[in-house]
Amino acid sequence: MSSPGITKWEYLTAPVLIHSTQAILNNFGRDGWELVAVTAGATGEQLVAWFKRPVQS
Repeated sequence: MSSPGITKWEYLTAPVLIHSTQAILNNFGRDGWELVAVTAGATGEQLVAWFKRPVQS
């Protein structure tokens, strides 16, 4: 049961390659994903981007 006016979200994490950061972020943006945060990966050497977008009903 969902309440009217409540936005439901889906989330995605993806590795970000330093040499193509802008292209990667723009591709996700075109698909409706909003960048929420960028954090260090498990090894600390790779970046991980966290995205969200509203669930399509």
